[in-house]
Amino acid sequence: MKTRKIKIIFIVGARPNFIKIAPLIREAKKYKNIRPILVNTGQHYDWEMSKVFFKELDIPKPQYNLNVGSGSHGQQTAKIMEKLEQVLLKEKPDLVAVVGDVNSTLAGALVAAKLHIPVAHVEAGLRSFDKRMPEEINRVITDHVSDYFFVTEPAAIKNLTKEGISPKKIFYVGNVMIDTLLKLKSKSEKFKICEKFKLKPKEYAVLTLHRQENVDNKEVFREILDAIGEIQKEIKIIWSIHPRTKKQLEKFNFYAKIKKMENLVLIKPLGYLDMLSLNNQAKFVLTDSGGIQEETTAIGIPCLTLRRNTERPITVVEGTNTVVGTNKKKIIAQVSKILNGNIKKGRVPKYWDGKASQRILIILNRVLKINKR
Repeated sequence: MKTRKIKIIFIVGARPNFIKIAPLIREAKKYKNIRPILVNTGQHYDWEMSKVFFKELDIPKPQYNLNVGSGSHGQQTAKIMEKLEQVLLKEKPDLVAVVGDVNSTLAGALVAAKLHIPVAHVEAGLRSFDKRMPEEINRVITDHVSDYFFVTEPAAIKNLTKEGISPKKIFYVGNVMIDTLLKLKSKSEKFKICEKFKLKPKEYAVLTLHRQENVDNKEVFREILDAIGEIQKEIKIIWSIHPRTKKQLEKFNFYAKIKKMENLVLIKPLGYLDMLSLNNQAKFVLTDSGGIQEETTAIGIPCLTLRRNTERPITVVEGTNTVVGTNKKKIIAQVSKILNGNIKKGRVPKYWDGKASQRILIILNRVLKINKR
């Protein structure tokens, strides 16, 4: 009698998900007894627009594309849940794996839990303790309906156990984002991003900005832009501008302000390899992105986080990250330190070695085989 394969549904939907899911799918395919099924919710991009990420990251074409598109948090989460429920009822998987903290993460975990399908949360336990962030709500709720918790750093273990999660369900495995980074770093170095934008390595900074607490608040956004206006007088800044941020610049009539900044270069969002190459050759990075905090720690580039908190404290304690907030004077002061040679020296955290996905699949294969008996 032929043994039925263990069926795992992996859910993606936004750019950070693609980076995290790639090594998991690749590793799952090595197991003859596991059948991975990829579902793309289309939270940020429809299939046509996401093809570039799948190609760069070597992710197979999804078996299901839900194409939910944009909308409010409630609308988007509801659309994903409605469409995903039909997929799970049809496929009857042994496990649903969700990554990160986007709406697709929450929706996938909720649907699976309500159908009594075990949930694995990759990148579990991270906390900013700031419930104004939609990502924080997604993280907390996802964790409290999940069954297996794969964490990137010790602080996440502490958070989960404090919230009543059994230590037996928590697995310290490392960071799947770094699996992708280490696999593609040498390839990204062949991308002539500096030549494309006429840059000299270590003579420019990179800026990314997209979180709603920064770009939806006019006064906060203005404060950050005022800081950027001063910094660009000292060093060229390359701003890979998020579509949402671009929309807010228009809404607040801030384009006149940034047009006066001669050393600020606005560029369209880049693919993964181009962005990794750009960050890797930068003097420092200014960001409010959680993923970039981790990537800069892994490649040893100074990172200034334009937020009041971070859910990734290991990047500050051990890595190259400094949380500077959104105050103009504080941002400028930290940049001045870097420009004067006072650069924070970090180290790569434990298990950020490119093997996190291997550890995760070993554990999932073991527990799912036990549960099938």
